[in-house]
Amino acid sequence: MRSVIVIPARIGSTRFPEKPFAMIAGKSMLQRVWEIAAATIADRVIIATDSEKIQQHAQSFGAECLMTSVECQSGTDRVAEVARSCHFTDEIVINLQGDTPLTPPWVIDSLIKEMFACADIELATPMIKLEGDRLIEVVRKKTAGSTSGTLVVFDKDKRALYFSKGLIPFSRSGDTSVPRYLHLGIYAYRVDALQRLNSLPVSRLESIEKLEQLRALENGMGIQMVEVDLLGRTLVSVDSPEDAVDAEAVIQREGEVVESKVL
Repeated sequence: MRSVIVIPARIGSTRFPEKPFAMIAGKSMLQRVWEIAAATIADRVIIATDSEKIQQHAQSFGAECLMTSVECQSGTDRVAEVARSCHFTDEIVINLQGDTPLTPPWVIDSLIKEMFACADIELATPMIKLEGDRLIEVVRKKTAGSTSGTLVVFDKDKRALYFSKGLIPFSRSGDTSVPRYLHLGIYAYRVDALQRLNSLPVSRLESIEKLEQLRALENGMGIQMVEVDLLGRTLVSVDSPEDAVDAEAVIQREGEVVESKVL
């Protein structure tokens, strides 16, 4: 059994045009994400795009890049298309979004190891336990109506019960110390589960919360939550030029997540 990381990347973004090329501390965001993937235990890393400009850029730093259809509406569509075109059968496929340039490689490794260890898991995704000041801040923001960040609740076996942009679990007593977990949007799939999910229509709860993983839950697919430790690292999802500046500040403060890939 092999593991493959697929990084979907698109050039069009209403909020941040040509986002993959955004420079962060001397390197493009796409190169940073690829270097993170290359530092994991995965056997193969593929960038998936419908842009020849992105393909040329990916090849300039030594990445494998496959062209996908312009009809792909989401990153999951691109990942599923790559799995089909490469004739994957028993591979573990990881969807690593191209706008997450600070993801620690050990987070991805944890997903791969979980999938290898438990053959009955259809898909897995990471979460972190919120504690201390970070928990207080998330509760404050969610109570004020923030939609930033997704929380998850799960059963005794750490199988997901629900994901929400709201504050879950809700404490009727107002106890702000109730344990809460923040979902990190990276997914590891069995090939069959990936293709099944990709073939399903948008589900009711998914359309309400705008969370694609709810489609899996609504169709009876199990999602294994994997608790990870960021070891003090700060995550930044880059959706705007301001986010790119924030990511650069994190690197200056905390250092590089991985050393540069030597070609």
